[in-house]
Amino acid sequence: MNIRPTQDTAAFSAETLDIDHAAETDRIVAGLREQLRGMKKRGLVLGLSGGIDSSVSVALAVRAVGAKNVFCLFMPENDSDPESLRLGRLVAETFGVDAVVEDIGPILQAMGCYERRDAFIRQLVPAYGEGWASKIVIANALEGEGYNISSLVVQDPQGKQTKLRMPPPVYLGIVAATNMKQRTRKQIEYYHADRLNFAVLGTPNRLEYDQGFFVKNGDGAADVKPIAHLYKSQVYALAASLGIPEEIRRRPPTTDTYSLEQTQEEFYFSLPYDRMDLCLYGLNNGLAIEAVAQAAGLTATQVDRVWADIAAKRKATRYLHLGPRLVQTVEEIAD
Repeated sequence: MNIRPTQDTAAFSAETLDIDHAAETDRIVAGLREQLRGMKKRGLVLGLSGGIDSSVSVALAVRAVGAKNVFCLFMPENDSDPESLRLGRLVAETFGVDAVVEDIGPILQAMGCYERRDAFIRQLVPAYGEGWASKIVIANALEGEGYNISSLVVQDPQGKQTKLRMPPPVYLGIVAATNMKQRTRKQIEYYHADRLNFAVLGTPNRLEYDQGFFVKNGDGAADVKPIAHLYKSQVYALAASLGIPEEIRRRPPTTDTYSLEQTQEEFYFSLPYDRMDLCLYGLNNGLAIEAVAQAAGLTATQVDRVWADIAAKRKATRYLHLGPRLVQTVEEIAD
């Protein structure tokens, strides 16, 4: 993918992504207030997972509309890590916002989410059932296979793990069932937003937004997305200035979606977020591959593979950003 440099890259490093925390906070807060006025909404609803992105979003929402106009939801399900609920409550208490628990496990059970998922897993592991756990992992882009390969990891009741290649129908079936979780959470968020006349706040950072790390009409659905322009390392830096508890700032990013513990990079990204940010920034700004490699602690060949992976994910997930397609534009309501 060799990209020609378009700017001086001699001093490129992690510090290149540094931002003025106070100025950025003021800019986001002003943007949120203007957006809410335009929508005639008086507050914000969001799901609070105990992760860094939703925690920073709560802090910004409180700055924008006040704690009494921010409503948070904890939405655990059968596979959720209890730590997420504990940390979510810590954030709600820190910023003084109202929050309620909406356990979506029974809803998902009624819709067949777990049963459907397990039926696809049993196509590969017939014994899979009670006492087992699983997750999906993706091949590391640095290995240079040229394409992303997802594998299923299962753990039996004795703790033994096995990694298996999935044929496309099994992969698609597991993902389709799992996506019910994000879409159910969003349905609950919009219920509360409608009853309060609030807007729904989405929490993707730039890395997630750029790479399509969200479910269409699930966690990708929102009325406002105030941190989608911030690289994840910038979100972490902003968190400290906003008073996010240190315990949350130290927590590694997780998906908290599958029954086995899973990091975001083993599920989707090529690298830990700090190095992914540097690679993405370098690609976005046309920096020399050698400068990006030095800053990220990679070889030029590895950066080239990461850039190829970024481009592939952008292409594959482009449709996630699209609204419904019309045969003809309705001019009277066009943006």
